[in-house]
Formats: sequence, C-alpha cells, structure tokens
Amino acid sequence: MADPTRRAMLDLLCKQEHSVSDFVDAFPSISQPAVSKHLKVLRDAGLVRVQTRAQQRVYSLQPEGLAELDAWIAKYKVLWSENLDALEEYLADRKQKKPKEKRSKKRSE
Repeated sequence: MADPTRRAMLDLLCKQEHSVSDFVDAFPSISQPAVSKHLKVLRDAGLVRVQTRAQQRVYSLQPEGLAELDAWIAKYKVLWSENLDALEEYLADRKQKKPKEKRSKKRSE
C-alpha cells in the first residue's frame, strides 16, 4: 500500500473490475510486466482477487483483505489521534503563553 501506483489501482477497482490490459491502458508509463508485478503484490497481500475469463485475467477488490488492512491501520489511528490531540494542546498552551511573555518583556524594559 505504500506504492502510489498500487493505491491508484485499488482506486480503479473501487468502481469496477478490470483486466490487466485495462490497467496497462490506465498506466501508460508502466510496462505490462510491471503492471503484472503490482497486481501480484496486491493479490499476494489479499487485497484483490483474480478470475480467468476466456484469455483475460480480471481483477476485483477482495473486501476481506481490505477489512484486515483497515483493522491493522485502526491500531495506528488511535496513536495519530492521541498525538494530534497532544500537539493541539501544546500549540494552544504556547499561544496563550506567547502574549504574556511579550508583555512581561516590555514591562521590564
């Protein structure tokens, strides 16, 4: 999921199933073998499934894999929320202290 091309591929699959050739057309700067490697990584991660239809391989999202990914990310969302809350509190404290510091410097001069 760290790769932006793979994220873009998942975005395409949110709308409908796609064949390998659809992905090759959607990503003209990437070779067909590279597209296939990206799709293999997504398949191995359990995020997409593939079906063979005639001579085409058609990819679709695999909701179970996305649910596992979401559950894994949820553990870190708590940390992000806690850290952002702490940052917000810190910045609010600094904002309140800053005017007081300026006033006390002016008075002492």
